[in-house]
Amino acid sequence: MLKIALESLGCSKNLVDAEIMMGILNKKGYKLTGDFEEADVILVNTCGFIESAKQESIDTIIGFANLKETGNLKLLIVTGCLAQRYSDELKQEIPEIDAIVGTGSYQNIDEILEGLQKEKQIVSLKDIEVVYNEDLPRYVSTPEYMAYLKISEGCDKHCTYCIIPKLRGKQKSRKIEDIVAEAKSLAENGVKELVVIAQDSTMYGSDIYGEARLPQLLEELAKIEGLKWIRIMYSYPESITKELVDVIRRHDNICSYFDMPIQHASNKILKLMNRQTTKEELLEKVNMIRSAIPNATLRTTLITGFPGEDEKDFEELVEFVKEVKFDKLGVFPYSREEGTAADKLPNHLEQEVKEQRRDTIMMIQQEISEEINKNKVGNTYEVLIEEQIENNVYVGRTQFDAEEIDSIVYVKSHTELEPGDFVNVKINTALEYDLMGDIQDEFAK
Repeated sequence: MLKIALESLGCSKNLVDAEIMMGILNKKGYKLTGDFEEADVILVNTCGFIESAKQESIDTIIGFANLKETGNLKLLIVTGCLAQRYSDELKQEIPEIDAIVGTGSYQNIDEILEGLQKEKQIVSLKDIEVVYNEDLPRYVSTPEYMAYLKISEGCDKHCTYCIIPKLRGKQKSRKIEDIVAEAKSLAENGVKELVVIAQDSTMYGSDIYGEARLPQLLEELAKIEGLKWIRIMYSYPESITKELVDVIRRHDNICSYFDMPIQHASNKILKLMNRQTTKEELLEKVNMIRSAIPNATLRTTLITGFPGEDEKDFEELVEFVKEVKFDKLGVFPYSREEGTAADKLPNHLEQEVKEQRRDTIMMIQQEISEEINKNKVGNTYEVLIEEQIENNVYVGRTQFDAEEIDSIVYVKSHTELEPGDFVNVKINTALEYDLMGDIQDEFAK
């Protein structure tokens, strides 16, 4: 039987698609391997969101294509957003690719692989509005103590800089009972941290129930035995309601963590982006969250150098960042993407200007982060241990830090710890972004 290896790029939502593909192939009897040199088939699940992600995907594909000469590789399959967006170009430019599988076709990966036994090259671009098949198996690839839970696919927002609706279609929510059933299964298999994801989590359910039902879904997830942390990602600020904040406040196992990408704070730029909010409303939302949950972590992402962003707009963004003092913040220079409304706007900025503005904000955020961290010295936090890096030193996260994207805690412990352990850690050192501390005692292993 063929040995299959997978490389999944881009976001966690993409990773879940990859895990379903691996689940399908595993069930069919194919052998899954992490050794690309030994693999007969390599799947590259690509991202096509912004220029840097596209380039990473292309470089990865070309790198694996070389294994047809130097390794065992017989079949190279490219899936995901880049495959959906640039199928013709990929077929033409990288002839080593044996199958190009769009975002509406990944659920048929077994049929495509079987088809490659007879056909030389397959391009499968089915309807992107395909509904999530609840019966498909999933091969969870994350550490056994955490997993992603995708609650919907697609997006109805149509922000002018974003290509996602054209690659993933309209919002398609799963039913609450189906999501809860999967969450229970994950918890029974040892998952302690459940990360709820979607293109727009806060609008979950609006397409099938006629109203957003994230609060109701969280109420059900919070009841599941074994789930210590439930984390919500990708929450659009305009859809964060008092009801949602109240649910998060009441349940100890729902992380007080608000991932709310605002992108800008100038009303002019927000309007050009087709963001459904204003600077004043964003401030109100921040104050509402912090009033209800004083220790809440607020994370955001920003875009610098959007078409038409002048010095006044940028200064407004800078002042907003200084005023709000987000706990976590990431900045992306605007990436010009063909097929988006923003691409057609006038007054595009030079790359150098976009990057300078990004660096300016990140320097400000570095100071804010350092200040926030210094205030944590002397406090004790519950930390999820992820790995050991040297003798008596481990790396972990608090509930205020998302996996892979946020800060870490260096933990000193003479007691042997395992990944997935929850321990109390007293913070003694604050770095610019990360923390260091000593273990106090162990609990809830």
